[in-house]
Amino acid sequence: MYYADETLSTFEVHLAYISKENESVKTIIITGSTRGIGYGLADNFLRLGHQVVISGRSSDSVDLIVEKLGNLHNQERVGGFPCDMRDCDRVESLWNYGRERFGEIDIWINNAGIGQSQTDFWDLDINLIQDLVDTNITGAMFGAKVALAGFREQGRGAFYNMEGLGSDGRQVEGLTLYGTSKRALNYLTDSLASEVKGTDVVVGALSPGMVLTDFILSRYKGKDPSEWENARKIFNILADKVETVTPYLAEKILQNKKNGARINWLTTPKVLWRFMSAGISKRDLFQDLEI
Repeated sequence: MYYADETLSTFEVHLAYISKENESVKTIIITGSTRGIGYGLADNFLRLGHQVVISGRSSDSVDLIVEKLGNLHNQERVGGFPCDMRDCDRVESLWNYGRERFGEIDIWINNAGIGQSQTDFWDLDINLIQDLVDTNITGAMFGAKVALAGFREQGRGAFYNMEGLGSDGRQVEGLTLYGTSKRALNYLTDSLASEVKGTDVVVGALSPGMVLTDFILSRYKGKDPSEWENARKIFNILADKVETVTPYLAEKILQNKKNGARINWLTTPKVLWRFMSAGISKRDLFQDLEI
């Protein structure tokens, strides 16, 4: 708290208050933030008064979301930069854009990624294999390289990888490619956390659990209806909507100071409780969704 005394003018006191307020405003770059969990995180960081750089492959999609979030919150606190994570030069340009727009970067979230339909590995198109590996693994490495180099130069910062199915070693038939990419991300996160140990840079992971996004629901389009009904039962027990999960993740990210932390939404006790109470709660997450 700043107090006025006889030597301070009203203007100087006002500047002191502004300076104190700005100390708490964070600048966050989120890759893959034009939809799904990335968009939800951006929306919540802005709701909490922070500055966000939106990023995605398409200029049109980035511009659309920057305008949308600017109208919902404060246009001055939203920036946008199209970035294909497969191109390291473009990733560096994303960092530079954030620095030029808002100053020092406080948090970088590697969220960009692509998925696959539930298909036997040998039936996958070779172009999908290449694109998914380049985006989910190589792109994540480019993001880590650029962000951590920038944070080391700044002397501080926090970096997070978005985990997903496969990160913990769990296997699902037909999702070998995607699961492998997330398992690799798990190793990357742990190794990077070891490398920055002893510095003021934090590396961590975000584990959102089972979230109902186009990313996950697209697996069941065109599939056998009975297969979808079985999946729907599990989703209604374990899954959550973006607007349920992302406020929790955003607040925990802002609070975290621990290197190597995993911010986990769907904890083991929560999973057990969901199964135990399923017959009573009768959750239905699909009332307003079309599959």
